[in-house]
Amino acid sequence: MPSVTIKNQAGKDVGNLSLSDDDFGRQPNVPVMHQVVTAQLAHRRAGTQSTKTRGEVSGGGKKPFKQKGTGNARQGSIRAPHFSGGGVALGPKPRSYSQKTPKRMVKLALQSALSDRANEGKVVVVDAWNFDTPKTSDAKAALAAIGVSGKVLIVVKRSEINTIRSFRNLEEVQLIEVGELNAYDVLCNDYIVFSQASLPGDEKDGQ
Repeated sequence: MPSVTIKNQAGKDVGNLSLSDDDFGRQPNVPVMHQVVTAQLAHRRAGTQSTKTRGEVSGGGKKPFKQKGTGNARQGSIRAPHFSGGGVALGPKPRSYSQKTPKRMVKLALQSALSDRANEGKVVVVDAWNFDTPKTSDAKAALAAIGVSGKVLIVVKRSEINTIRSFRNLEEVQLIEVGELNAYDVLCNDYIVFSQASLPGDEKDGQ
């Protein structure tokens, strides 16, 4: 069972915590993570690109010139795809790029991503965030105290208003609510920071 040292906001060690084997102790399943992340990115695509076919371009109802006697190839409309200003052959049309992904696969991908970060020692647990008022400088000092750098994903609860407002202006920090935690955001960040209240799984105090 993986374990982690609990830190307070000042960076001091205040105890140990045993992490859930299901969420942090799995062998990362790379193919599942790849498939789920690909589906998640595909779902973000708007799919609104569109071109007009020859039947949708205005004009071109009149035959451009007579059928015979001109020495040119016969033409029926100046809105055919080979004419400038004509319709587009086989062009894109609005569509959905969404892929169906089973819930169990999504959950496994998240557990694999969390386990991968835990194996690298990139999962940090803070006992609680204590911001009396929203202050970005205090949030920056807290990150330095707990020893994280680079891109940081901070998992919060919706009720932690002062915490959210303190961290949200830091460029290197991404905030995410517990229920929105996903494999893509975990893999995109160097460190994952939880408070004890936002930590997933059945954790037990190992003090």
